[in-house]
Amino acid sequence: MSKPGKSPAKPLATLLGGVFADVYARQGFAARELVTRWATIAGPDVAPFSEPLKIQWPPPVEGQPLEPATLVLRVEGPMALEIQHMSDIIIQRVNRFFGWNAVSRLTLRQAPLSRRSARRPPPQPSPEAIAQVAGTLDAIADEELREALARLGAAIKRN
Repeated sequence: MSKPGKSPAKPLATLLGGVFADVYARQGFAARELVTRWATIAGPDVAPFSEPLKIQWPPPVEGQPLEPATLVLRVEGPMALEIQHMSDIIIQRVNRFFGWNAVSRLTLRQAPLSRRSARRPPPQPSPEAIAQVAGTLDAIADEELREALARLGAAIKRN
């Protein structure tokens, strides 16, 4: 009896990419990166208080170039006025992310944000474990590199 062939593990994003792509497409997002990378795109002054809901594209007119879309943001109540004043900056950041003038307007919807649970950082390895691993790294001349490798080795050893 022969063994079944080895099937390489596939990333979850690859397997479920099509499912999520359909959901995002229904909301007007060509790609999910605007939603998943919102904190990077909007910046620390906007992202904690807002999240993109959808992009509304105007109906195409034959023979005319595609007009920019309207980005709809869900915003927490008290920050709506501040974000409204920053709308030009937010539009610039979004367009810089896309690489073209995809968005020309911002519409705000005041509602509670769908909070994602914040990940706790993993516990740091003990100084004793770091020192033990550092003792095996005498061949590395660069002090900062040796310390970083000692922390990494202690963290791997802990798991």
